[in-house]
Amino acid sequence: MDKALARLLPDASRSTIQRWIAEGRVTLRGAPCRARDLVAPGDRVCVRPGAPLPTRAEPDASIEVRALYEDAHLIVLDKPAGLVVHPARGHATGTLVNALVARPGFARAPTDPRDPAGALRPGIVHRIDKETSGLLVVAKDEVTREGLKAQLGAHTVERAYRALTVGVPEPGIVNTVYARDPRSRLRFTSKSRVGRPAVTHVALVERLAGGRAALVECRLETGRTHQIRVHLAEQRRAPILADKLYGAAPRAPELAAIAAELGRQALHAYVLGFVHPVTGAELRFESPWPAELARALERLRAL
Repeated sequence: MDKALARLLPDASRSTIQRWIAEGRVTLRGAPCRARDLVAPGDRVCVRPGAPLPTRAEPDASIEVRALYEDAHLIVLDKPAGLVVHPARGHATGTLVNALVARPGFARAPTDPRDPAGALRPGIVHRIDKETSGLLVVAKDEVTREGLKAQLGAHTVERAYRALTVGVPEPGIVNTVYARDPRSRLRFTSKSRVGRPAVTHVALVERLAGGRAALVECRLETGRTHQIRVHLAEQRRAPILADKLYGAAPRAPELAAIAAELGRQALHAYVLGFVHPVTGAELRFESPWPAELARALERLRAL
């Protein structure tokens, strides 16, 4: 039943259909049914769609949002460093989602019923860390959300980051197993025996500070939490400048001074490209290098 309705109702995801069935909103031959019930040719099915799950995030119009593109289905944002994407432990308010639900079109932004905390992050299909700046896309409706998630799962979304590193990483493809670090709930590791695959393409853009630092570009195939930070630190021994979780303070005093002035990890999501799930248009966006990273880059060039 759920598979049949997912084909017949393209505007509803299979998980939403399963919720409607569980709520008794779907009947087969006049009687309530189950998601696993078989549907035969000629069967009469009646569906009473339910309302979208409401978000629990409180709107906050005081948080500034920089939108590079917006239509009825999605919004592309340029997130500043220091802004958390969605409410979570320790960040109940003051997040990007709190700002979005205060905007027209997001009051009933859809949540993912398969996500236990989905009501706190409506429309979010990918994230960037609090201290990482740059681009991300947020869905306004269920069809767009599922379409973007499918592209992310198929690794067809273009996601490029630039970073300043302590040390010069070896260019190439980093392909590892990836899991939460058993020694710390805040960290992840690429040195686990079991886990999910993680793939990062690393390119050297510029050597800096006499070979003690570098400007690099990282392109993601997969999008694991902290993936670029972990791969550069563990697999290339070149942690991101000012990354307090995966990198120690630089030994060279001049590098340590630049990291201290920067005050946040030198990682920026500067390219985002995807196919619009509704219109089919190919969209690609670039975010300029932030001012604080530009100052750090110039100081490293001067060493």
